[in-house]
Amino acid sequence: MGYEPRTQAIYQVTHRDPVPVKPPESLQDLWATDVFSLSKMQACLPKSVFKSLKETILSDAKLDPAAADVVASAMKDWALSKGALYYAHVFYPMTNGTAEKHDGFISVQSDGTVISEFSGKTLIKGEPDGSSFPNGGIRSTFEARGYTAWDVTSPAYVMETDNGVTLCIPTVFVSWTGEALDKKIPLLRSISAMNKSATKVLKLLGCNEVSRVNSSCGAEQEYFLVDTAFANTRSDLLLAGRTLFGKPPAKGQQFDDHYFGAIPERVQVFMQEVERSMYRLGIPAKTRHNEVAPGQFEIAPIFEAADAAADHQQLIMTILRNTAKRHGFVCLLHEKPFAGINGSGKHVNWSVSNATQGNLLDPGDQPHENLQFLTFCGAIIRGVHKYGPLMRAVIATASNDHRLGANEAPPAIISVYLGSQLEDVYEQIQKCDVTGCKPGDLMDLGVESVPTFMKDSGDRNRTSPFAFTGNRFEFRAVGSSQSVSGPLIAMNTILADSLDWIANKLESQVSSGADLKASVYGILKEIMDEHGGVVFGGNGYSEEWHKMAVEERGLANLPTTADALPVLKEKYIEELFEKTGVLSPVELESRFEVYSEQYVLSVEVEANLVVDIAKTQIYPAAVKYISDLSATASSLKEMGIEFNYSIAKKVASLVNGLSESTQKLEDALDKEEFSSMEEHMQYFAQTIRSLMDEVRGYADSLEGEVADELWPLPKYQEMLFIK
Repeated sequence: MGYEPRTQAIYQVTHRDPVPVKPPESLQDLWATDVFSLSKMQACLPKSVFKSLKETILSDAKLDPAAADVVASAMKDWALSKGALYYAHVFYPMTNGTAEKHDGFISVQSDGTVISEFSGKTLIKGEPDGSSFPNGGIRSTFEARGYTAWDVTSPAYVMETDNGVTLCIPTVFVSWTGEALDKKIPLLRSISAMNKSATKVLKLLGCNEVSRVNSSCGAEQEYFLVDTAFANTRSDLLLAGRTLFGKPPAKGQQFDDHYFGAIPERVQVFMQEVERSMYRLGIPAKTRHNEVAPGQFEIAPIFEAADAAADHQQLIMTILRNTAKRHGFVCLLHEKPFAGINGSGKHVNWSVSNATQGNLLDPGDQPHENLQFLTFCGAIIRGVHKYGPLMRAVIATASNDHRLGANEAPPAIISVYLGSQLEDVYEQIQKCDVTGCKPGDLMDLGVESVPTFMKDSGDRNRTSPFAFTGNRFEFRAVGSSQSVSGPLIAMNTILADSLDWIANKLESQVSSGADLKASVYGILKEIMDEHGGVVFGGNGYSEEWHKMAVEERGLANLPTTADALPVLKEKYIEELFEKTGVLSPVELESRFEVYSEQYVLSVEVEANLVVDIAKTQIYPAAVKYISDLSATASSLKEMGIEFNYSIAKKVASLVNGLSESTQKLEDALDKEEFSSMEEHMQYFAQTIRSLMDEVRGYADSLEGEVADELWPLPKYQEMLFIK
């Protein structure tokens, strides 16, 4: 008989009844049925109101306040027809999560009867507590007022659960004093700043008609699934989202047999329900597959406008977690839930486009002659070089620190990969000798039944944190548990800054009679001379690159969150956000305070869990095993059989090490005096994290020695391979 909770968990998993498979529905019947879309608005709103609303959504025009009551009434009627009794202002505080406050449509009349009521005033404004969310000092406890305000550009939807239906209204979250307390307001501001700068550049390039420019985002979401029965017996998974202990199994991912393998039947049923929920909410799920690590999977939607994609990303994380529960799983979005195998990222594919010029990062067949593409790509090169530390800071979390630099993730040094074709074009520009570009080659496999096809002009580089992949850049360093808003804000803002710089130079030269093409090439040459050091096409994992990047190219290497977050306090970062209007100095400072506190608290929770699990579960199991060995030795001695004490001695030594290292960690956690938040973060990054690793080293060694039937925690081989 083994350790009871673990034994029971294995039994529950292996005897679990399958979740019934829902009958398939057509995509047309599912698509956006739970969204108050433009077509639904057009069907139920007066023409004048719909026209005003549509112009606001598509062109950022100001909405007539008088239309709010009409929209609210139509939205309420639609939600009631879907079975909703409550509505919620949904917003995105600085937690990487989603917040919502539910209110009923109920209104009691003077005669004691009730009606359903929802006014334009209620649609436009809500009032959650501004001091109860992370705010970085913007709001004190005694100054609690905050507002949610309707984001007209993001459609309302109904969220259906087993407990009912709720009308959800996407909003922004702002303090009484006007500062952004959320991730959406800065995102919308960054899109506006980028649109303004991009429009100016496009007109200087000769485009007479320029529609609104927006960035697009397609975020690949990686995640792990662990059976609920296993997760419930591991407080580290429940409270920290990752395993703080665990010896790697004999078989992990070394055979490369899980990646793109056949999806386990139980997991596919889960995926199908996730996709059904996403389609009903108008989220364009496109790809699903096994990821590299056992127990790891991925879902990826099609590109959308960045603001819509950010909202949908939050919904995807919610849907994954909630659907997993119904299927007896826990969905782990932590970047590194298991040691020794790949962690999870959220690769953010980012581009810039509009309705009149299309994708501004599409190089076309002749990229060396495509001034529009070369200009925008050059602006990105300049922006990433100038503000690479900012890009590192916006993906800095305690959980992502475990992943960056490992085999499944790019290093913490931010560089740009262009591919051989584009790198050659920019080198020609730098040499003032643009003659052409390398064409793609024909792929002929020598098998008649397999058609020939054109290879891409450049390879892909998975070691690059920011890689061009044909018509977009892929920011591979973003963590799987993060909101995509932070990275999008950074990319939009640095692009806006660089496009402003280019526009000013181009306007000056063209107005003085210079040739447009020669001016563009000259500006791009200046960019490559000053900022070309950020372009790198080699192995980002190599020691040679790390040395070259820092010592020869002057790029920042910020390996931990404690190193990266202080970048937000740098004067040049403050000036960037202030001049683009994306974040005020007060708002930027609040982000540093919030994210640094979250880092310290995250590591502190993990460290306390390490102490607790080591003392109350692992130590007793190991001592019990020593006791059992002692009893066995006595029995063998009575039978005249010599007992091998080497195992007992080894276990005893490991137990002593576990006890001593746990005590050191516990003592280290008692330190309370720090001169600054920077010092506090560095203490946790260097001292606390290393002591946690020391405790884990002893514990994982004990897992390989203690009798399996006594080990209290579900093991990696069980959690990863039993589905």
